Amino acid sequence: MKPLKTSVMLLASAAAIAAFAGAAQAGENSYPPLAPLGDPPIPADNPMTDAKVELGKMLFWDPRLGGDASTACVTCHEPAQGWAFGDSLSRGYPGTVHWRNSQSVINSAYLGQLFWAGAAKSLEAQAPSAAKGAVAGNGENDVMETRLAFIPEYRRRFNEVFGTQWPLISDAWRAIATFERTLIQNDTPLDRYLRGDETALSDDQKAGMELFNGKAGCIQCHNGPLASDENYYNLGVPPAERWEEDGLAQVTFRYELYAKGVTQEMYRQLKDDPGLYFRTKEPGDMGKFRTPPLRYTLYTAPYMHNGAFWDLEEVVQFYNQGGGENEFTDGPMAATKTDLLKPLGLSDEEVSQLVAFLEAFSGDEIQVEAPTLPPYGPLPGE
Repeated sequence: MKPLKTSVMLLASAAAIAAFAGAAQAGENSYPPLAPLGDPPIPADNPMTDAKVELGKMLFWDPRLGGDASTACVTCHEPAQGWAFGDSLSRGYPGTVHWRNSQSVINSAYLGQLFWAGAAKSLEAQAPSAAKGAVAGNGENDVMETRLAFIPEYRRRFNEVFGTQWPLISDAWRAIATFERTLIQNDTPLDRYLRGDETALSDDQKAGMELFNGKAGCIQCHNGPLASDENYYNLGVPPAERWEEDGLAQVTFRYELYAKGVTQEMYRQLKDDPGLYFRTKEPGDMGKFRTPPLRYTLYTAPYMHNGAFWDLEEVVQFYNQGGGENEFTDGPMAATKTDLLKPLGLSDEEVSQLVAFLEAFSGDEIQVEAPTLPPYGPLPGE
């Protein structure tokens, strides 16, 4: 009996080693698995109420929260365009154009780092950064707050929600953030499959999921419930084509270099977005951007920080070739391209299967009826 016991132990050990090797190859031991998306976190200092959500919805649509009362949150985050903007670079304040692609606000409630380089840590911090950004809303606190005071309906609603006699601009951001926390999608085909519904994905999508977790290596960065590790990488995404042919886009890019602080030499030489470097000033962060979530991406083309790719197949083919080359992949200002990217060797069929699986991260389009905005009126006692 002793030799039999030893043989069984050896077989069990061999099976365990083989299982471990297979799991490691698929990234299962290193990366959080994809998971259903639960309810979004609600900060203790900004609780949800129906009245606050409704106020935030109105403010999300109201261009008076901006510089010349022409640019609202919805201007760059249109429901019909994936709650983003369907061009390579987002809209800008009148007379400008933005320098990055507009990200969807769907499921932004789950993110701990907002904007492409993580410049805001909460929706409450993101809203004023956008509304006051020079090439975005270009608003000033005192002007926006005064406009709100001259709108009787807002005075009533701010008093109801926040208990203030006059609308405060800081409370406006809290209301907008509360509305954005209702813009979630956690009932996608992938969510249903991960909760046990085997019929929620097609055979091609299931094959694509196997590629996602294995051969294609997507799980290395697109993991967890959001399908984002919220880390930063230089993928070799080529520079924005708009900068070669659109003078206004080039001027905006140069302005951002100046405003966010680069050396004189870099200001004159850079021809691509430094990304995370703007925040850290570490040369090794040149060209790095936060991993975007994959949820709702069916509706948010074009993709990447500068809208370089116009459909999901283009994105997959980019990764299939091992990423690309940009100003920050070699040369004196290089932040070496992530070594996670290598040519994948996906066949045309496998590319199609992976694209089909990526589509499973999105459910039906989220549509919201636009609110009727209240008019200006007299101040109390006038």
